[in-house]
Amino acid sequence: MKSLAIIFGKTFGIFLFLCLFKANVLSAQVAGTLTGAVTDVTGQPIMGASVFLNGTQKGTITNENGTYVLEDIPPASYNLTVSYLGFETQTKFNILVKSKGNPAYNFKLVEATENLEEVVVTNSKIGRPKETPLSTQSLSAVEIATYPGSNNDVVQVAQTLPGVSPSVGGFRNDLIIRGGAPNETVYYLDGMEVPNINHFSTQGSAGGPVGLLNVSFIEDVTLSTSAFGAQYDNPLSGVLQFTQRNGNDRAFGGNFRVSASEAALTLEGPLFKKDNERAKTTFLVSARRSYLQALFALIGLPFRPAYWDYQYKINHELDDYNSLTLLGVGAIDDFTLAAPDEFDSGQQAQLEQAPFIDQTSNTMGLTWKNRFKDGTGFMQTTLSNNRLANVFTRFEDAENETGIIFRNDAVESETKLRYQLTKFHEGWKFSGGFNLQHSFYSNETINTTNNLLFNTEIDFMKYGFFANTTKSFFENKLDISFGVRTDADSFTEGNSLASTLSPRLGLSYEFQKKWKLNGSLGRYFKIPPYTMLGFRNNDLALVNRDLKYTRSDHYVLGLQHILGPAASISVEAFYKDYDDYPVSVLDGVSIANKGGGFEVLGNEEVASVGRGRTYGTELQFQQKLTNNFYGIFSYTYFFSEFTGFDRNVFLPSVWDSRHLVSFVGGYKLKRNWELSARYRFAGRTPFVPTDLERTLETYPDIVLDYSRLGEEDLAVFSQLDIRIDKKWNFKKLSLNVFFEVQNALSQNNPQPPEFGLNRDETGAIINPRSLAEIPQEDGQFIPSIGLVVDF
Repeated sequence: MKSLAIIFGKTFGIFLFLCLFKANVLSAQVAGTLTGAVTDVTGQPIMGASVFLNGTQKGTITNENGTYVLEDIPPASYNLTVSYLGFETQTKFNILVKSKGNPAYNFKLVEATENLEEVVVTNSKIGRPKETPLSTQSLSAVEIATYPGSNNDVVQVAQTLPGVSPSVGGFRNDLIIRGGAPNETVYYLDGMEVPNINHFSTQGSAGGPVGLLNVSFIEDVTLSTSAFGAQYDNPLSGVLQFTQRNGNDRAFGGNFRVSASEAALTLEGPLFKKDNERAKTTFLVSARRSYLQALFALIGLPFRPAYWDYQYKINHELDDYNSLTLLGVGAIDDFTLAAPDEFDSGQQAQLEQAPFIDQTSNTMGLTWKNRFKDGTGFMQTTLSNNRLANVFTRFEDAENETGIIFRNDAVESETKLRYQLTKFHEGWKFSGGFNLQHSFYSNETINTTNNLLFNTEIDFMKYGFFANTTKSFFENKLDISFGVRTDADSFTEGNSLASTLSPRLGLSYEFQKKWKLNGSLGRYFKIPPYTMLGFRNNDLALVNRDLKYTRSDHYVLGLQHILGPAASISVEAFYKDYDDYPVSVLDGVSIANKGGGFEVLGNEEVASVGRGRTYGTELQFQQKLTNNFYGIFSYTYFFSEFTGFDRNVFLPSVWDSRHLVSFVGGYKLKRNWELSARYRFAGRTPFVPTDLERTLETYPDIVLDYSRLGEEDLAVFSQLDIRIDKKWNFKKLSLNVFFEVQNALSQNNPQPPEFGLNRDETGAIINPRSLAEIPQEDGQFIPSIGLVVDF
């Protein structure tokens, strides 16, 4: 740890030097420029819309193409407002203006249904889509980029949103929403599904220690924890949507980012621009490389996690009504181990028990968007492919990589066609479409602990259809949205379009000015993961082929009070009822209790006999940037219970912490300083004790005793992260230096007891062999420093 202290001392010294250096002299008279486009919801450009930078005298109107330019803006944070006759005024909060690296800020205005002879400003406040009137939160690009404790990880940012539990130990990106399991959320990038959004992801689930999406691409992030749109298949607890910006259509640029664990380069600009003011084709590309492996080696830890990732987006406007977008994201992960220089009982146990992971993932897609010339709607077609190759191995002798006790060599591949049509007519919004998917899965499994050895390969089609309609009544006071979807496939037995029919209804009623009553009912289905569908027993039979789609019924009622244009407070009550949940035949426990660690989820015999329920209340306050402050606070009180084979006995799940508290906020100081903080709290959480007798026989494979689930709880989880940002602006570049402290209060991160072989001071095994509990380290604060250069 001494080496780490030296590194930190040097980097913190650099931070202080940069902060105290009189850069304001060098950057005097430097200004920034904002650009963007204003359209209606169909994409039709709006000419003559007013664009105003709040708190200043700067404003302009859009040209015939619906675009605007605001120049000579002093670098700082602002709110940007657009208004137009007959449309609802819209504000983008927390706009960061820099000398270089400002993205385009685009607006889609919604037509007002009343007061058409004047500019309508009543709905410039924080709002939610009519299809998802509650249980939805969004964060802007600026809020994401300066998120404390996230290390620029957009997936980790979502963990602090209301109703999301921290993972065990607080170091993974599992999205555990309102007591559901980590594999109950689906992820979409610009409308394209991305099954794997983390490095070293848990196959069969999606969580991992590090997200692979580049924060420089993101325009906003939206998490829905109920009332999912009918266009999404497979969500049980959440839909996480990432909206990416387009590359700069006027000039080349980019940024370089370096932080405690990685370095990233992002480039963007126009293609084939020639002498035009703006190009019809733009690109946005990036590559990231971790150096955690070198840092861990320097400080003596046995882990060697190394990864690359890449991301790209190319957008081309065919004409005024058609565009093509090519986008992709992928990762190359290599998780290895190395023996520490000096014996340490904890590190020795980690070395013996940790897996070797060799994983690659890639998702790419092509989207065609066609806007109808009569202005009544648009359609969007996306063809995509995603592939995950995962080699997951545990050795009897990890140091020498000999004696395989578990090996999973698997490939998952999906090719998807998605089509959606959206039409507007006399205040009604209609949408409908279908998805068609070809799935391929192969796996070679060696499991000596459970005496399993098999090869498997499956290949099938999956398909689904959906429709939705939305309308406002009584002068926009009542919003009603009704949708339905259905899914089936050619592989599983007993699942049909009729059996998976899933209606959903959303209501929002403004019964008094600035007061809304919101509610939603919905049924949702999820196909079992490929690890379950492709599992074979020793007779090579596909014993899980008759699994049913897991079902989840949501009932949510909420009250929302709009406090002003930038603030709101709401309270929601929710109930999720699960059925046909997979239950492990080996352990007799719901699969809902698995998937939050380094493992392969579902590669075992299961049965669709489980039930589950999660229910509770949630209080939330949000304020967008006002008087230099922004923040979100939430408190969730909930229960999470699932059954095994006895459908009448509900047991607390390993996510049943009962209490969740989260806060994230920031304050804008003078001279482009910013202070932000994140706090997370989770109550006592049940865990599964280790079966010491069986583990001694199978060591280093750890066997858990699921029959004792609920007997013991972890201590509460509590963590405060603090971040300080300082920004400088120069003529040819802008610079952001940030300093973070994770776990600033040095709280202990609760984790289940860990065991290793009993050894003497030299590391020799004491005979007869026995297990000894590994002492857990006290909580420590983790300082780090990073910088972002935009050019």
